[in-house]
Amino acid sequence: MKSMDTNRLAELLFPGVTTRPADIEALYPPRTLPEGAKVTRMAPSPTGFMHLGNLFGAITDERLAHQSRGVFYLRIEDTDQKREVPGGVETILSVFHEYELPFDEGASLGEEIGAYGPYRQRRRANIYQTYAKELIRLGKAYPCFCTEEELTAIREKQAAQKANFGYYGKWAVHRDMPLPEIEAKLAAGVPFVVRFRSEGDPSRRVKFTDLVKGAMEFPENDQDVVILKSDGIPTYHFAHVIDDHLMGTTHVVRGEEWLATLPIHVQLFAAFGWKPPKYVHTAQLMKMDGASKRKLSKRKDPELALDFYRKEGYPVRALKEYLLTLLNSNFEDWRIANPDLPMEDFPFTTKKMSVSGALFDIDKLQDVSKNVISRMSAGEVSALLRGWAKEFDSAFYNLLSRDESYTEAILSIGRGGKKPRKDITVFSGAKEYLSFFFDELFTPDYAYPENVCVTDRQRILTEYPALYDPADDSAVWFQKVCALAEKLGYPGVKEYKKSPDAYKGHVGDVSMVLRIAVTGRPNSPDLCDVMRLLGSERVLCRLQAAAHALSEETEEKNCD
Repeated sequence: MKSMDTNRLAELLFPGVTTRPADIEALYPPRTLPEGAKVTRMAPSPTGFMHLGNLFGAITDERLAHQSRGVFYLRIEDTDQKREVPGGVETILSVFHEYELPFDEGASLGEEIGAYGPYRQRRRANIYQTYAKELIRLGKAYPCFCTEEELTAIREKQAAQKANFGYYGKWAVHRDMPLPEIEAKLAAGVPFVVRFRSEGDPSRRVKFTDLVKGAMEFPENDQDVVILKSDGIPTYHFAHVIDDHLMGTTHVVRGEEWLATLPIHVQLFAAFGWKPPKYVHTAQLMKMDGASKRKLSKRKDPELALDFYRKEGYPVRALKEYLLTLLNSNFEDWRIANPDLPMEDFPFTTKKMSVSGALFDIDKLQDVSKNVISRMSAGEVSALLRGWAKEFDSAFYNLLSRDESYTEAILSIGRGGKKPRKDITVFSGAKEYLSFFFDELFTPDYAYPENVCVTDRQRILTEYPALYDPADDSAVWFQKVCALAEKLGYPGVKEYKKSPDAYKGHVGDVSMVLRIAVTGRPNSPDLCDVMRLLGSERVLCRLQAAAHALSEETEEKNCD
């Protein structure tokens, strides 16, 4: 840079900025935290769209902070007003509340929480301008008056010459503009941006250690990037460097797509003489598309949006546990060994994070969801199911809420123990599973075992009611079924297996006829428990209806 009075330039560009970096630093003292405590932040833009990647990174942030007795805070990066939508901040806060990721400090709808704010970047304009002015004063930044047309022309020349694109070296046309010319442009009211004056040389390498990718090397940045836009609001590159320094961020978690910008950020921290935080670049979420992998797409993949999981009825815990299996390769083994411990007890570590793309598998998520729901208490499942139905299926909600103790009793069947039933995968599928418990939803499919002839079916349906007593326990209930089966020539399973050709079937076929008559399906929870819950009146009514339907079917066949 040619000799220039950079102090005068700084005052010309920012006459209204009277604070100095020391004044700002005094407002942000070092945090007092336990040794080893990590300070992480979630810093989304208020675009109104919260996706799986946001949650993927947020779980990492939250676990690193809270597992180390540190701080997890929310910062709203709203410097790009073109992308901001009304209610965007409310959406962010709602999502993180729903997914039980508690912030210790940060932005809120009311008064902010914490001593390191403001936590919305547009409210920090004076802070960024103070540091931009300091870089001007140090000769490490300068004003650029290029119009969009001029920048386009530079790009076209670079394309013609097959040069790297960007604003650097000989292409940085305003880098060494004489002070009188700058004064003239300012006097004429020509808008300007502030660019960082890079001294980087791509032929030199920078060594860096990422907590996921490990030891890395990359070329120095030679681009004179914009750090302050013409409206005085910073770019992401500049703002996050200032904020992470002042807010005491120790670990920055972000997607690996940001790796390309890391040389810029390392350079900006060095320009101020600050130690950069540790970076955790998470693997991109991928999916199989035919025989190849590709990144999850907002346009192609509905499962990228967090709203998808709310509508489908995946429990929050299930989605978080599944993402933990993608984040830490040993989580699944830990969960198998510790089925009853809360996921927060899992020792999360960046050392077990995937270096390459994390493959998202909806089938695996469903398997995790099924297991998570099976471990919940009946009361918890009932509350979550009613909460889902209230929002997405009001008629089903009314049935579930008509008698909450009945709903909870339904969900208690087969719950608990070492091998709980896993009938519910997502809450949107619960209606079909629970339908036979509600007369309004009961639509039987009388698909009886083919080896049980029509005559035997009819006898089972008409003779069993005389044996049925709702007060019977499971053992007595089964004894009566066995007695009827034996009478009709269907022995116990062990006896049947000794000579299968000698019998029409076994006791299981008889109980299957009863199951289909009472529940309308071949698969259901323990039939004795189901019948006890339905009550004798409904059980007998359904047996009678099934027998009647069988009689009508036989008559039609005889007519044919």
